[in-house]
Amino acid sequence: MLAGKKPLSCFADGEDFYPEVVSRYLRLFDRHVAAGRFIRRDHYSEMSWGRCHRIFYALPNEEWRIGEMIELLSSIHTWSADKERREGELLGYADWMNDYWLSNVYVK
Repeated sequence: MLAGKKPLSCFADGEDFYPEVVSRYLRLFDRHVAAGRFIRRDHYSEMSWGRCHRIFYALPNEEWRIGEMIELLSSIHTWSADKERREGELLGYADWMNDYWLSNVYVK
């Protein structure tokens, strides 16, 4: 993200369940939030297993991606290859990367 190659990142786990190793990364990202290089947004949603806590980081001019990603993830119970592609686009992956992922890894 600092190089401007990826506009969005997302961390997700159960509320208050982030392991220490992830918490260290979050602190590193939060330093960039404090410096104005990243935008942070926390989002909570109810899941069948409990409350999910997603933390999004975006470049300042790419903040719109957070709302788009939340909307996309809100329909997770009807996930599809098209939604998988859209997630990759929002995270900043090139078309060829999404094509590879869908053809070789994401197999339904």
